[in-house]
This record gives sequence, structure tokens and C-alpha cells, in this order.
Amino acid sequence: MTPLDTLADIVGSKNLLRDPADIAPYAVDWRGTWRGEPDAVLRPGSTAEVAEAVRRCAALGLAIVPAGGRTGLSGAAVPAANGPASVVLSLERLNRIRDLDARDFSLVAEAGCVVQTVQQAAAEAGRLFPIQWGAQGTAQIGGMLSTNAGGIRTLRWGNARELVLGLEVVLPDGRVLDDLRRVRKDNSGYALRHLFIGGEGTLGIITAAALRLVPALRRIESAFVAVPSPDAALSLYGRIMECGAEVVGFELCARFCLQMAERHGVGLRMPLPLDSPWYVMVEIAAAHPSVPLREMLEETLAAALEGGEALDAVIAESEAQRAMIWKIREDYPDCARREGPAVGTDTAVPVSAVPAFVNTAERELKARWPEGRMAAIGHAGDGNIHLSLLAPAGWTDRAAWAERAGAMEALVNGIAVSLGGSFSAEHGIGQSKRHAMATHKNPVALDVMRSIKGALDPEGRMNPGKVLP
Repeated sequence: MTPLDTLADIVGSKNLLRDPADIAPYAVDWRGTWRGEPDAVLRPGSTAEVAEAVRRCAALGLAIVPAGGRTGLSGAAVPAANGPASVVLSLERLNRIRDLDARDFSLVAEAGCVVQTVQQAAAEAGRLFPIQWGAQGTAQIGGMLSTNAGGIRTLRWGNARELVLGLEVVLPDGRVLDDLRRVRKDNSGYALRHLFIGGEGTLGIITAAALRLVPALRRIESAFVAVPSPDAALSLYGRIMECGAEVVGFELCARFCLQMAERHGVGLRMPLPLDSPWYVMVEIAAAHPSVPLREMLEETLAAALEGGEALDAVIAESEAQRAMIWKIREDYPDCARREGPAVGTDTAVPVSAVPAFVNTAERELKARWPEGRMAAIGHAGDGNIHLSLLAPAGWTDRAAWAERAGAMEALVNGIAVSLGGSFSAEHGIGQSKRHAMATHKNPVALDVMRSIKGALDPEGRMNPGKVLP
């Protein structure tokens, strides 16, 4: 027996994975870009087991890489190449909903709960857990919070951070920080939970969270709108925001993105012919069933059509049609991956700067890489536009395209930052954006972050090689 095998005393032999075939799924990210070589995978089943595993790993000199549903896009849940000896600590067995209080509009879930499971539990109680994005059927609460995930409803309810009332966290020394209180007002010093939300496991391991719920949406209306330009889309956004309803989705999509979805998607049907350069997906909602949402949307879109901000529009006539509109958006990332090699970004700018950002990036990318194909899609309602540069049709060598067009990311990040934006909107830093942190993050902010890291994790054992450059 090796010292590493003693970890089975904590989690049980079947939850200590040592065989390379068993470890393999935990050693690569969703995109297949980042790969690591953990010595083992631990799957604890309780907070106490997580705490004891952390203490034991410290004694063995092992680094810890926390992992959730492993749907992240920045390589945060995979050991860094050439990093120290490490184990992946998967939270998948911490999958219980500990409490749901409909009267309090709150829920306490363990880190391994799948996001969709939490959504369903809230719905059964007549409530809504409002975060939504394509990976919600696989992503877990701990990973969602550790990366401060966003999604299509950020413009109304904010990123994951805004939905957290309290956390339970295992610290790097094995102590448990129990801050699961569900009060809305707690002005008793530092809001410690915010250190770990977006921390990507570099400061501690989230094991449970008290989450904020909102009233269920009793009426929903969605529309698919053809617009002539991003500037026209911004004008439409202003109209929609003033229509009197809750705006819960406003997505901007270039025609090329929808064409990719049409080519590679399974069962996707476009609501309109793809003869406009840009499209918008809109969703408005209300908690009371008597709110005249359809009339509000019809009037708003009619005014947009008359004003030239929209070229054509269709409002979903059934739940199936509404679901199809959003399935197109949610399935897009996988469709784009099937199209071929690409270099992608995750930027955000002030909402009013979206047209300038898209237009400037398009001009600069065409000048630098005329053979590339720009894809632009994202959450225009919160300023988070995902720009990608795809290789020419038929190009299959991903490594060669990454080398050819790798500078695209820095160029687009620079444009976003120059417009008052950020180089990382919702996917996190992980391994993929550490170079951007060094370039664009305020030096004082970096110094503060390093001080916090040094205070909580002086040995640097928590998810090394992530976030901080």
C-alpha cells in the first residue's frame, strides 16, 4: 500500500480512483484543450470527508484540484501541466438538497447538485432558480459558483454571485467555514462568501450553498427578430426594456452563427429565413398570469419594425416554439465546435458599447485574418458578446489554426478593455486567461488577490496554476 492509498480510509476504496481509465474523464476539459495528470481522483460523500481529505492531502504534500460537472471552458477543473503532484477532488457525491423553504424563497444545496436538479426542485415548490445556460443539465452548483457562471438571464437576475445568500466552504487547512445563513441583510464585516464565488477553488472548496429563489414565471413570451445591425439591436433593446414587462433574455446572434446551428444541430428549426445579417432572441416574463405580455411584445415589435430597428419578427405561438428558439441558442456552442477549429473569447463591455465593440472587432479581424470567419453571439442585454474566429471551411488542424490565429484573443480583449469592458465575463480565468490577467488586470488588484491567496493558502496547494498569473 502506498501513502496515497490511505485516502481510501476517508472516502472508501470505490471512491478513490487510481486506474488510468477511471481517471481519464477527470484529466481533460470539456473542449479537449486542457489536459492534466492527477495521481488520483477522490469522490468524498460529505463535508466532513472533504475536510479530512484536505488535511490528509496536506500531510502527503498533494495539491488539490476541485471539480464539479467539468463543463467549464477555461481549464479550471483540470490539473495544470507540469504542476505539482495532485489529486482531483470531485464533489459529485455531495448531491443533496438539504433544505427548501418556499416561504423564505431560499434553498440549501450541496456543491454536487446538478443545476437543473435545483431548478426542478424550486419549480416543484412554485419557485424559480433563475440562472440558465446550455450546460445546466450537467453543471453542478459548486462549479457554477466557483466560476461565477452567467447565462442568458444575467440581465435580470445577475451572475451566480447575485443568487447566493451563504456558503459552506472547506478551507485549505481543513477547517470548515460555515456561513450558510439565509438572511438578506448581514452587515457584520467582510462578506466572506464573495472570496470563494469566482475563486475557482484556489482559496477553498465550496461544499454547500444557500441560494436565493424568485417567484415562478407564470407568463412567458419569446420572439425571434431579424435586425439590420448591432446598433439597431441596441435600439430594440431600449424599447424592450421600456415595454413594462420583466426582460429575462436578450441575445444577439450573427447570421453565420445560426447557419452553423442549422448545419450541425439536431432537430433545430429556424423561426425565420436566414436572410438578415443579425438576429435577436427576446424573452419577457411575469410572475402573474394576467399581465398582458403578448400585447406588450406585439406593440413593441410593431414600433421597432416601423422604426427600422427590426426587419422581421416572429413571436412563439406555443411552448414548443418558444423552447425551439432557446434550444438554438443553447445548442450553439456544440454546433460551433463541430464546424471546425476556432479561437474564442469571453468579453464584456457596457451594453451601450456593444455595437462599437462588434464593429471594431469585425474590422480588425478582417484586416488581420481575412481568411477567418468571425462568429458573434452572446448576451447583448448584459454586454457579454462571445466573439470567435473560425478557420476557413475545410480546415481541420486545430493546433495549426490556434498558432495562426492565436493572437486574435489578445486583440479582442484589448478592444473590450479599451471600451471600459472586461476580458473575462462569465467563463472564469482557469488556465486559459492567466496571460490576460497579467496584461489587463489592475496591478493593485492583482497584489490584493495574491495577498488573499497567500493568507488562506500559504502553501499554494489549492488548484495551483489557475487564476493568478
